[in-house]
Amino acid sequence: MTELRKDQGLRQAMAWLHTWSGLLVCWFLFLVFCGGTASYYKDEITIWMKPELHASLTTRVSDVDAAQRAYSFLQREAPNAERWFITLPDDRNPAISLFWLRQPTPEDKGKNNRARLETRTLDAATGEPIPGARQTRGGEFLYRLHFDLHYMPALWARWIIGFCTMFMLVAIVSGVIMHRRIFVDFFTFRRKKGQRSWLDAHNAVAVLALPFHLMITYTGLVTLMFMYMPWGIDAVYKGDNQAFNTELAARAPRVKPSKESAPLAPIAPMIAQAKAHWNGSGIERITVEQPNNAGATVALTRHDERSMRTTPPSMVFAGPTGELKAKLGDEISGPSATRFTMVGLHVAHFAPPLLRALFFLSGIAGALMVATGAVLWGVKTRQHHARRIAATGRTPFGLRLVEALNLGAIAGLPIAMAAYFWANRLLPVDLAQRQGVEVQAFFAAWAVAAVLAQIRPTRGMWAVQLWVGAALFAGLPVLNALTTATHLGVTLVHGPAVVAGFDLTVLALGIGLGSAAWMVGRRKPAPKAAAKGAKATAKGARPAGAVRNVNGIEVSQ
Repeated sequence: MTELRKDQGLRQAMAWLHTWSGLLVCWFLFLVFCGGTASYYKDEITIWMKPELHASLTTRVSDVDAAQRAYSFLQREAPNAERWFITLPDDRNPAISLFWLRQPTPEDKGKNNRARLETRTLDAATGEPIPGARQTRGGEFLYRLHFDLHYMPALWARWIIGFCTMFMLVAIVSGVIMHRRIFVDFFTFRRKKGQRSWLDAHNAVAVLALPFHLMITYTGLVTLMFMYMPWGIDAVYKGDNQAFNTELAARAPRVKPSKESAPLAPIAPMIAQAKAHWNGSGIERITVEQPNNAGATVALTRHDERSMRTTPPSMVFAGPTGELKAKLGDEISGPSATRFTMVGLHVAHFAPPLLRALFFLSGIAGALMVATGAVLWGVKTRQHHARRIAATGRTPFGLRLVEALNLGAIAGLPIAMAAYFWANRLLPVDLAQRQGVEVQAFFAAWAVAAVLAQIRPTRGMWAVQLWVGAALFAGLPVLNALTTATHLGVTLVHGPAVVAGFDLTVLALGIGLGSAAWMVGRRKPAPKAAAKGAKATAKGARPAGAVRNVNGIEVSQ
């Protein structure tokens, strides 16, 4: 009997810990799950958001041809840049992506390097900018959003996300401990049972992808472990983080410009030598430090399509002569391999199509787990305060705040994401600062949803916002058909499959949100049951059917 009491006491403590560690950060976690889940297809999202690339999706060029065309363009447009970054086309990105860091000007004083970064997207077949190609951050915005947030320094954002992720890990572990029938209840779902239904839904989506939830949370912390625990690096490298990162990631060291200029050697022999060394593997990226300078270096990075490593090996050549200077990352230490594996699991660059789809579905399950847990707290707390609400007609401030935040985050974020895609197609292609305006559309739509949620956090507003999100997502394939020639009527038969996949995915998300809106809108308490419940609470009795202590949570049957 004593052992039973100890077990119950432990589970009750874990229930309290699970509830509050999840609730305090659930709205951040919902954003992280949604943005991170979209990141598994960030390249495909970017392609959809650049319809001018759709015609070139079937074009295939060799690494040498693509590199030579990129060189020619950069020699013409940015011969005196500090650095060139060239990303060659692959199966998920058909174009040549160029970045270069221009020389600083007096206007750049006090700004970071990002202000000097220029970008272009080239047609791999011609080496020229794609006519009319719109500027957009595409899927990269959603990827960055899930750990850098926005409108704040990245360092602050990563500390906030790390703090929330630690709470998430505590919530997962405590949830497993408190739930003694975790796998049995996975197969249990009772419809139209109020709080009991929300708990069943929360259990189902939590257990469905439990290994994924543990993996993605723990590896998310590992990706930023050196930021959270920098003391070892400070002791060994004396605070020189750049030297540490160069050694860890096997990157070519930065070089200082020479006073002499010198033309760059042809890139083709360097690529041939690198491919021979890597047994025919392709080239993913070319980085040129101080181009057209006597001290220039050219670093070629191997394309590791199915590798866990997030920092593939590279070879460094002398820019003016093409002489091999270093081979980096061919051999890595055990600790580095462990960290690379953890980070690789998190970002899933290695994943083939089916595994990537499984990660995507598991990410959606994670978002639903957070959402149902947040709503469950509101339903449970409202039931607990039923007498007070019935007597005064007022909802306690804390409960109302949580319900409004739930509505603004859970129903508002899908509206914001869909608005981001709509802005991509509706804004003028040549609009100045177009990328920033698309992002502003995302936050503006979310802000409107959040404000309306604070003004009126009711079931009716839930239905309205879910219907809006459903209409925006389901309308994206129609918008695509009205703005491009690559609509579902074409892509389902002739391709490209990437565009068809995006359209079908957002259509499915729209149907899912519409189903949720329909269920929320149609559910109304029966008059007799409502009267019976009000009478019981007026007498101080617990509502009929209430059951206490189910996995540490009071629920109603």
